[in-house]
Amino acid sequence: MFLRIAAFLAFQLVGAVLGWLLGHQTVAALWGSLAGVVSWFVLDMSRAIQTLHWLRPERSESPPLNIGLWGEVLDRARRLLRTKDREVIESDRRLQDFLSALQASPNGVILLDSKSQIEWCNQTAASHFGLDPRRDMAQAIGNLVRDPGFVAYLTNRRFDRELLMLGRDSTLNRPVRLSVQLFPYGGGRMLLLSHDVTALEQAEAMRRDFVANVSHEIRTPLTVLAGFVETLQTLELEPQERESYLALMAQQAQRMQSLVNDLLMLSRLEGSSVPGVDTWTSVPSLMQQLSQDAHALTSVINSSEQRVHDLDFDCQFVGEIAGIAAELHSAMGNLVSNAIRYTPSGGHIRVSFCQLTDGQAMFEVADSGGGIAPEHIPRLTERFYRVDRSRSRETGGTGLGLAIVKHVAQRHGATLTIDSKLGQGSTFRIHFPALRLRRARQ
Repeated sequence: MFLRIAAFLAFQLVGAVLGWLLGHQTVAALWGSLAGVVSWFVLDMSRAIQTLHWLRPERSESPPLNIGLWGEVLDRARRLLRTKDREVIESDRRLQDFLSALQASPNGVILLDSKSQIEWCNQTAASHFGLDPRRDMAQAIGNLVRDPGFVAYLTNRRFDRELLMLGRDSTLNRPVRLSVQLFPYGGGRMLLLSHDVTALEQAEAMRRDFVANVSHEIRTPLTVLAGFVETLQTLELEPQERESYLALMAQQAQRMQSLVNDLLMLSRLEGSSVPGVDTWTSVPSLMQQLSQDAHALTSVINSSEQRVHDLDFDCQFVGEIAGIAAELHSAMGNLVSNAIRYTPSGGHIRVSFCQLTDGQAMFEVADSGGGIAPEHIPRLTERFYRVDRSRSRETGGTGLGLAIVKHVAQRHGATLTIDSKLGQGSTFRIHFPALRLRRARQ
């Protein structure tokens, strides 16, 4: 400020001196002083205009002035603007990090303004509600999500509870269930969170079905056993009747024991680690054991007056498979056992193990039984699912065999496929990956 005053006085003095020298009169000196003041104001105004011009948004990096009061103003403004620019860049970086975190969230996130219009949404929410993150910006969420339950939820503004609704991609064959909840925050805005709870609801339904089925499967033989025990305790029976009752009791006890064993195996399969490729099992030995078990089972099932099944075992692979022998035998044995139990006496059953041209191995069980309707095939590997419950109980099935087969196949990196037609028999195949096979050393 001192330099500014000094410059102002200097311009006056110089103007007065020049006026005196030119006019040799006091009036000329005064006019010269006035001209100096005007010159100072013009120069100062030009420097002010330069300062304002530099302070525009499209300013250059370096200020046009670096001396005087305006130079000091520009220097301080430049430093202040640099600080603000760094703060804006840092804030923008933090905002982008925050939005990136929301974008990576497994939950759908939508930011709504006070008019319920979309300000921002992540890709998960766009997938849940069928939105376009660019096209649908500033659109009212009620116009885009037409679910009646959601519209009522948005209108009633009772956001203390979640809303369960169908997702945009939900179909009869593949239902999608969403959990949606709105959270109001500052300025009348709202945060909408969505979560896909399809798997949770399916798991809960499976749990309920599992508990109900286990209770039913165990209660039935227990009721039979309790009735026979009460009969034996209260009635005088002939030896032949007593033996008959004891045989039926042993049958029901064996049924419960088989159910418990299958449940324990399923629990063990789900809780243990995936088997590695360091334990090898001979395929020919495994097929020979399956053949012995199959011939023994068909002899037991079929009475002397009936023809036993025509069993054909074909092992085309001479080598070993990586995996746990007991699990592989259980899975393959379940398929062979099912084929025998559900194929009429005298029917043909073919069991084979071969290596395909792509290096994979295929274990196949084909029977000439009654076949399975197409609507039942997708659910055959569910626990306790039976096509014919009465037939299953007659043959001693627990309803867990194919569930065990599926789990064993998945643990060994294999896939289970089922082909069947009513009246034309069924074919069950397990495809094992090539890395779990090795041919026997010569």
